[in-house]
Amino acid sequence: MQQLTAEGQQIVNGLSQRYGFSPDAVAHMLFAVLNGNGSMAQFSHSEFGGSGQWMQGGMLMLGDMFNHNLKGRVDALCGEISGILATQQGLLRSGSFQSQSQSGSGQQSQGAGAPMGESSLFVPDPATQWWPREIGAPSATGSQNNVRYAYFANARRLAVETNGQVWLYDTLDHQIGGFSQQQGSGGSILFTSQYGTVNLTSLPVVSIDGQPATMAPSMSPPPATQEARGSAPGADIFSAIERLADLRAKGILTDEEFARKKSELLSRF
Repeated sequence: MQQLTAEGQQIVNGLSQRYGFSPDAVAHMLFAVLNGNGSMAQFSHSEFGGSGQWMQGGMLMLGDMFNHNLKGRVDALCGEISGILATQQGLLRSGSFQSQSQSGSGQQSQGAGAPMGESSLFVPDPATQWWPREIGAPSATGSQNNVRYAYFANARRLAVETNGQVWLYDTLDHQIGGFSQQQGSGGSILFTSQYGTVNLTSLPVVSIDGQPATMAPSMSPPPATQEARGSAPGADIFSAIERLADLRAKGILTDEEFARKKSELLSRF
């Protein structure tokens, strides 16, 4: 379990005094609401009547079901904790970000990442914060097949950890909503945005393990199949070239870098 910062402990102590529960009980509920993404909680503590459930909007079940005074205090505590967590930028999930894994048979598994954003209430856990710290807290996270993702919408960055390396991509103007990974002969990593399904290799690489990697080789060389891409085979390639040309026009890429990447993309067509 994550540890509380001094600020987090101060908030717990304040809630303890207001609602008449011990700091231990309040901390227990804080993590329960956090694990419920701020809108629900499953908890088990003697001061709350044993096991129980809370859901934002008025649903509350306690072991001591006829203790209406306790129910009122617990509901108020959970509501205030939910409000506090909502003020912590990047701490709670939002939107419909999903990770999908596809095998050759077409079977899929889906899952959303747990809340992993940085917060002034909790001591950072190095084991879960594998992305570059300077880009802040992710908008969404996910993992599948030993690959982890962290999407930073405000910074327009995407971090992908695979084979022990952390690759940082420039997401350009994409608004990423999910990932899919083709297994078997392809192995391509795809993502969905407002432009449909796009191959990860079309994004410029910013760094690898913190080291600048301007126009580095793609992480997943095998191109996606036409069915997976949901478009004509060359559509994403020409779209990527257009975006690279825009980066060159803005002075982000040199003529040599643009020509090299353009040649690499055309070789796949």
